Amino acid sequence: MVDVGVELVLTEGVASLGLREIARRAGVSHGAPRRHFPTHQALLSAIARRGFADLAGRFAEAADEAASPRAQLRALACAYVRYAQERPGMFELMFRHDLLRGQARAAGRPQLREASLPLFGRIVELVTRCREQEDGGRPDVPAAVTAVALWANVHGLTQLWGWGSIGLALGEDDSPQPGDRLDQLIGAVIDAHLGEAAA
Repeated sequence: MVDVGVELVLTEGVASLGLREIARRAGVSHGAPRRHFPTHQALLSAIARRGFADLAGRFAEAADEAASPRAQLRALACAYVRYAQERPGMFELMFRHDLLRGQARAAGRPQLREASLPLFGRIVELVTRCREQEDGGRPDVPAAVTAVALWANVHGLTQLWGWGSIGLALGEDDSPQPGDRLDQLIGAVIDAHLGEAAA
């Protein structure tokens, strides 16, 4: 059922993830999902966990451990935006905590935060290392707060990009394609939160 849900969200979006439709596509009775997932939220959470695992894999591929912390942050931010562009339905589900809240207790399973917090922890770690190596940013603001602000900024950029607003704001007819423009925007976001890198 989780496999079916993943396929549905990737091809048809979050709105397609009804229990009956998942059961129908999985070839089971419409009551079958309730035997494995006590709530709809529990099933949606299991689907979202797959998305976080996929994104974690992309983060691992993108980050060159030999690169500077700032370069690694750029790589992760670009991977985040590209993931959202390639898998918009899954990306939406992963961050719809209004749909996923409370699932862990009801399902007796690990909380979704256990899949998502390590990714955030990596951002906090890189922000901390940037500050230590570059002596930049605002030391009076905790690294976790800076990391949340940076993540929120990248997430907002991602949403606006997906909606076509970035192209409009930049005076371009179409939403820009990933590449140099994305690199410029991500660089500007990181510089805004960590200060400009030393020349």
